[in-house]
Amino acid sequence: MPGQPPNIARFTFLDERARRFYPDWDAFAEVTVSILRTEAGRDPRNKELHDLVGELGTRSEEFRKLWGEHNVRHHGTGFKTFDHPIVGEMTLAFEGLEMAAEPGLTLTIYTAEPGSPSAERMQLLASWAASEYGNAVHAEPGRTRTES
Repeated sequence: MPGQPPNIARFTFLDERARRFYPDWDAFAEVTVSILRTEAGRDPRNKELHDLVGELGTRSEEFRKLWGEHNVRHHGTGFKTFDHPIVGEMTLAFEGLEMAAEPGLTLTIYTAEPGSPSAERMQLLASWAASEYGNAVHAEPGRTRTES
């Protein structure tokens, strides 16, 4: 969301593109709320989390409904399907790694099955991103490559 730091919960519930990006949006939304509930239980005085829950609760009926179900879940491993606007649908395995040096911080790693269509799409996405990043790096400061 413009003016806000990137946040998967905001994207899931407040950005209409999320329903296309997550082909199984209902399941993804349930997991997102369950993770937020888990974190709220770990750190009940976290003002940023309180503010996020309040924002989502006032702006999303779906969030309010799921939050009211009181589901709590540790979401460490599994599979997620994404429909990326550049490369299409990808199903990726994921694993969350708890960061010992930063309690409460998790690094999530996504991988595609080698040789799968998802792996091919990940390679295409990496190539596209490298090209886009390279264009931005070689542009004049304050201008995109296409403006140069």
